[in-house]
Amino acid sequence: MVKFLLFCILAVLCWPLALIALVVYPIIWVLMLPFRVVGIVLTGVFAFVGAIFMLPAKIIKSIV
Repeated sequence: MVKFLLFCILAVLCWPLALIALVVYPIIWVLMLPFRVVGIVLTGVFAFVGAIFMLPAKIIKSIV
């Protein structure tokens, strides 16, 4: 909702810039998708590696 209100203010103050933003924003969003996917994958990999390293400690903790 805040983004929409900011866009409305931009459209009132400088409508050519608002039209350029309408065209450029989807292009930038599509270009950023691969980086988001890589970020999600790396987060999962780091969580998996961390879980593997913590597994012996969790096993020992549950035994004792």
